[in-house]
Amino acid sequence: MTFDQLNINSPLARALEDLGYTHPTTIQHRVFPVVMSGRDVCGIAQTGTGKTFAYLLPCLRQWKFDKNKDPQILIIVPTRELVVQVVEAVKKLTTYMSVITVGVFGGVNINTQQIEVEKGVDVLVATPGRLFDLIMNGALKTKYIKKVVIDEMDEMLNLGFRKQITNILELVPAKRQNLLFSATITDDVEKLMNDYFNEPVRVEAAPTGTPLENIIQIGYDVPNFNTKVNLLEHLLSSDESMTKVLIFAATKSLADQLYDQLIEKFPDIVGVIHSNKEQNYRFNTVNQFKAGVFKYIIATDVMARGIDVAEVTHVINFDTPDVPENYIHRIGRTGRADKKGIAITFVTEKEAKLKLAIEALMKQPIPMEALPETLEISTVLTEDEIPKVKMKIIQIKLPKKEDVGPAFHEKSEKNKKVNVRKNYKEAMQKKYGKPKTRGAKK
Repeated sequence: MTFDQLNINSPLARALEDLGYTHPTTIQHRVFPVVMSGRDVCGIAQTGTGKTFAYLLPCLRQWKFDKNKDPQILIIVPTRELVVQVVEAVKKLTTYMSVITVGVFGGVNINTQQIEVEKGVDVLVATPGRLFDLIMNGALKTKYIKKVVIDEMDEMLNLGFRKQITNILELVPAKRQNLLFSATITDDVEKLMNDYFNEPVRVEAAPTGTPLENIIQIGYDVPNFNTKVNLLEHLLSSDESMTKVLIFAATKSLADQLYDQLIEKFPDIVGVIHSNKEQNYRFNTVNQFKAGVFKYIIATDVMARGIDVAEVTHVINFDTPDVPENYIHRIGRTGRADKKGIAITFVTEKEAKLKLAIEALMKQPIPMEALPETLEISTVLTEDEIPKVKMKIIQIKLPKKEDVGPAFHEKSEKNKKVNVRKNYKEAMQKKYGKPKTRGAKK
């Protein structure tokens, strides 16, 4: 199937031709007619399947010019990087259309974004927190919104945006079309659709957990953390095909630690992004990665959602993800746009169970390879890897108070004395044989 066979108008067709796109992906050609029919949609599509264009094409096809300055199409995404990515995609498709697109997100001055929104916007792309703030301070009116798109819904719930999402859905017009896209349909996602959607049509590009066919998967059994570092440096140094590599670290501190080690061996060609980095730093790092200045980027799961680079040659899971679905998200960053990609995963003994969970989700094993013969196997363990000696704590049972006996020695005569309050009247009676008064009161 080609885009010509879809009901694409001339401006969109010309934009797609300029971009060099002729054939829609599975999710794109399945979603298009459903959205055009006006039905609510639940699209199940993993990273790298072209889902951004899947909802943009029919939404822009149905967009009509309106004199009102308020948005008709609202797109909600989890991260700032994804806002920028979606705004760029809209602008590429609307080269021959008079569509004003604005992106808003937290971490920057809200006043600047408020002014931009008040000037007029047709398509608004936003993170939930900043969107809710703009609605609450009156800068954004929602009454003209006709389509609400929620992208990466599973990730938004993971990030704790449930309350903002439900508040926003309560504030937009009841008569609207809802489009939701998620890599996995969890119970939380299901509940949100039941509460706010109108019998959505499910469109599935591939069963949940199915990896892209053009991604080669490789695994290495690695004994410890420092050997992982040695293996990473060995692969980056010896494999010339690793020209754009995305390296996933489990935590922000680990990402920084890896960066400090790699920057010594690969100066000026490695970058790092995570939520503790400033916004401009993150944007610049991603742009340098796209431009080829950086060959390697170290990232955490959330930040990698905003990296949309078609030429990522390899994804390296320095840590095996503890959520199986995150593995699918990670490896989907390579093998995009019908290009081949390679996903490499390092697995320690403790991470073996995580690997089994991933394989159960994919319904296929991750092929394991032997470690390179020249690899230095480190014997140095990190603090977390050093076996802890567990001492058995014996609880001493204290006796009850009633079981406690007397002191171990008799009290001295002096300590046996008891202070007794004397009665003056009785004392006088005993001494003089008759009561003795203190005298008449004056």
